[in-house]
Formats: sequence, C-alpha cells, structure tokens
Amino acid sequence: MTGHVLYSFRRCPYAMRARMALRYSGVPLSIIEVSLKAKPAEMLACSPKGTVPVLVCADGQVIEQSLEIMHWALDHADPDNWQQTGNMANRQLIAALIEENDTVFKARLDRYKYAIRYPERPMEAYRAEGAEFLQRLESLLEQNACLVASNLSLADMALAPFVRQFAHVDRQWFEQTPYPLLKQWLERFLNSALFIGVMAKG
Repeated sequence: MTGHVLYSFRRCPYAMRARMALRYSGVPLSIIEVSLKAKPAEMLACSPKGTVPVLVCADGQVIEQSLEIMHWALDHADPDNWQQTGNMANRQLIAALIEENDTVFKARLDRYKYAIRYPERPMEAYRAEGAEFLQRLESLLEQNACLVASNLSLADMALAPFVRQFAHVDRQWFEQTPYPLLKQWLERFLNSALFIGVMAKG
C-alpha cells in the first residue's frame, strides 16, 4: 500500500467530516468505500475496532477517530483557518461544541432516529431533547454567519453532518421548526461544493 488511504462509508457522518477535512486540506489519498457487512481484511488488520473512518497514512500511522483525522488534515493545510488559530476563545468554543455534539447530541440523535429500539420513551421526547442543541446552534448563528465566526470553522464542518442526519429523520417537522438561521446554515452546507464533492459516488 502506497500513499494515504481512507476507509470510509459514504453516509456515515463521522466519515463525511473526515472526507471534507481531507479534501479541503488537499491531502492526496485513496478512498476505499467499505461495506459495513463485509469489512475489508486490510482495514481490520490496521484497525480491529471495525468502524469507519480509518486513515492509514503513507508512513504506516493509523488514525481511527474522525476528529483526529480532521486535525491531522488541517495540520497539513488550513487555508481558511478552520482551526481559528490565534483566537483562543473561538478555539475553546469549537472544542466545546464538538464535545457536546459527539456525546450528548449524538446519543439523542440515535434515540430519535432509531426510536423503535428505545421504546421506554416516545420518539417525540428524544426529538425534543435533541432540539435543545439545535436551539443552541440557532442562538450562535444570531451572532455570526457561522457557528463561531463569520467564516466556516472546524465546528461547522464537524457538526453539520449530524445536524443533517437529525433534520432528515423527519424533514417535514424540521422545516417547520423555529430555527430559520440554522435551516439556512444547513442549506448552505448541503449546497456547498465541498459537501457535494465528498458525497459524489465514485
């Protein structure tokens, strides 16, 4: 194996954000689309956890977490300063938002999307809990065009695939929510050349 290789699954939000950071940074690599029902032996040999994304670097380094892959890519090139270098307050906000997204919101998203697996509460209860995070994002967008600044940051790109997934569980419900700025933000993301590029079927 020569060069960087990313094992990915097109519709996985973790893989989406890794692919976007890698594409944005211009890191040359090969992408291997993984069938979750038949994971490649080469991937499992490098990463026994068996989940995507997994980045196998040309030097043999294996990076198994999407956020670590994003940071690795941005350390190579970050032309629009997604990392908000030089602004400690924004960097702290980015870290806090991603932490909340990846823990609290992701758990609520899973219960909302797969409510039949969690029958102890109605789907609407899980959705209402997830919407608390949407409200926080709406409030942030009242201050800036993007989540932490006027330009895109790591927070926008790390969170958008999960907000997209939450919105798609029930599009009719999402369209009538009182989050106009969040809906515009998500629409810009979905129509961006970067997102369209990483979602194109090879």
